[in-house]
Amino acid sequence: MVRFVAVIAALALLAGCQTESASAPQATVSTQNTNDTRIAKQLFGAARVASAQASDAVGGYALGCQAGAVQLPETGPTWQAMRLSRNRNWAQPVTVDYVQDLSRFAATLPGWEGLYVGDMSQPRGGPMLTGHRSHQSGLDIDIWMLPPDRLNLTAQERENISSISMRRAEGAYTNSKWSPQHEALLKAAASDPRVARIFVFPGAKVAMCNNATGDRSWLRKIRPWWGHHYHFHVRLNCPAGDRACVDQAAPPPGDGCGDAQVWVNNILNPPPPDPNAPPPKPRSEITMARLPAQCTTILNAN
Repeated sequence: MVRFVAVIAALALLAGCQTESASAPQATVSTQNTNDTRIAKQLFGAARVASAQASDAVGGYALGCQAGAVQLPETGPTWQAMRLSRNRNWAQPVTVDYVQDLSRFAATLPGWEGLYVGDMSQPRGGPMLTGHRSHQSGLDIDIWMLPPDRLNLTAQERENISSISMRRAEGAYTNSKWSPQHEALLKAAASDPRVARIFVFPGAKVAMCNNATGDRSWLRKIRPWWGHHYHFHVRLNCPAGDRACVDQAAPPPGDGCGDAQVWVNNILNPPPPDPNAPPPKPRSEITMARLPAQCTTILNAN
């Protein structure tokens, strides 16, 4: 059974944030051309700069794109963007503002100079050539678990340095690197009204549930998900006025602690596989026909 859990966890880690699309609704806006079979990730992955348009998050987190994105500066007073070669430090203005605000809070924590910021979105959003299934509409951010002890990393250092894992027992528990500062950072991240939800490994959610005192409402936004032990993933609500943006359904009522404990229980004592379960269907490539109509216009814009 332990081996079974390890295999599942390894697959989830290899998928990165791909599995988050399972909890995100598909965009319901009309499509540009139902016969456009071009592979979307190839087109959006080739776009090197944002479109010269008004800022707009379009479609869903896992089936969308973004117009008028802004770039998080590679280095700021309380943050550094990591893996610059990926060119994924683009997002909607609200997302960049949020990252800078959270980094200023992080810099007040003992042992933290600010934040190391992982993937946000591509310059025009959309599906990525590698990695995430979400991060498509400029409203998702990966925040590294590694506390920054300096913010003058070179571009090459940012390619080579790695974050650190916070999990133990395949994610059922936190390890010795987990700290009160991590809990304070996640609480601040989730308490911001701009946030829709935050993904983190199950053991971290249970640890926060056990330690939280006073107002526990922020815990509702912390959601357990496979992987997410080297970073936590922040997802923002659709900005006001972005009529083509599709919000994810709100988390269920309550603090979600019971649900997180179920995740942990299933890691420690995994249920037997269902012998009658149909084999999983392979993921199909996202074509331009599946994206909102505006995404074609965004790709073609200057």
